[in-house]
Amino acid sequence: MSCDFFQLAQKGVRGLKPYQPGKPIEELEREYGIQNAVKLASNENPLGISSHVKQAIEQTLPDLARYPDGNGFILKQVLADKHQVDMNCITLGNGSNNVLELIARVFLTPKHASMYSQHAFAVYPLVTQAIGAKHNVVAAKNWGHDLTAMQAALTPETKLIFIANPNNPTGTWLKKDELKAFLQAVSSDKIVVVDEAYIEYVAEADYPDASQWLNEFPNLIVIRAFSLAYGLASLRVGYALSHPDVTNLLNRVRQPFNVNQFALAAAHAALQDTQYIEDSVKLNQAGMAQLTQAFNALDLEYIPSVGNFIAVDVEKGDEVYEALLRKGVIVRPVTAYQMPQFIRVSIGTEAENAQFISVLKSCLSR
Repeated sequence: MSCDFFQLAQKGVRGLKPYQPGKPIEELEREYGIQNAVKLASNENPLGISSHVKQAIEQTLPDLARYPDGNGFILKQVLADKHQVDMNCITLGNGSNNVLELIARVFLTPKHASMYSQHAFAVYPLVTQAIGAKHNVVAAKNWGHDLTAMQAALTPETKLIFIANPNNPTGTWLKKDELKAFLQAVSSDKIVVVDEAYIEYVAEADYPDASQWLNEFPNLIVIRAFSLAYGLASLRVGYALSHPDVTNLLNRVRQPFNVNQFALAAAHAALQDTQYIEDSVKLNQAGMAQLTQAFNALDLEYIPSVGNFIAVDVEKGDEVYEALLRKGVIVRPVTAYQMPQFIRVSIGTEAENAQFISVLKSCLSR
């Protein structure tokens, strides 16, 4: 007897499409018979893991058969010191995406709505719709968050507000005064999630570290990630900083052992390897200059970015993406973000950036 499982699923899930990650190098090389492909699609750190992290992972191998510390005590201790908060203000996740899902599960219901900006991170609508909640997408301003419009669009059913600072995939960012004014204007019964996954790359003087405002705004949750500047994308570890009462609620839905032993050890080591972060930021700044100079020379418009990626207008993003693929360069199409004329390019090493620039020139000159 057949069964229509699609109709059995929750309505919000039926309307979802699976998240599409960047194409792996191995898949591209296998599909097109290409060697020496370059992946500049997923905002990964091109330096690879630090020697400190590698050593920390190796030291955990003897305990591989045992469960990790479900509370992540040692990592939380270091994070509490870093952010000058109590350990009960920290929620660990299997990547920051996992933390975003926990937040949605705690605060959203089908009777409530989340709010986020047009062109914002794809996980915000995903976690909202999976709960069956409504979502309010506010039109972007100059590709970034329009906080004035977001404030005006708030309704009694708005329960959760996602703000990515800086935003992926646009690379736009909010200044300290405008973000703080928004937080002051939002009532305390609405949770504001400030996603700072790319904060380590930002050098702008007016950029806010929202974690410093936790005491002032109990309804604020700040998200951080180890996947990007810390080079731990494959290990999946992120965290939230929030009021202890919020942390308590998040931990009620957090699965036990959601962060594995390798990730706990690696994140702990990565936090202490300040030279690696300095090198990563320096490489990113040089790579950003390399790409923007090339775009200027090619007369291509782009969105100024403070992340480790940049969105460039190539008129027909999907076509250029496919053309680049066939020449061994993986970037990110962003049509799903309502940016069909753009591709998003992660900052790589000098050689990887140069390979992308050379191939892009050939694709555009056809």
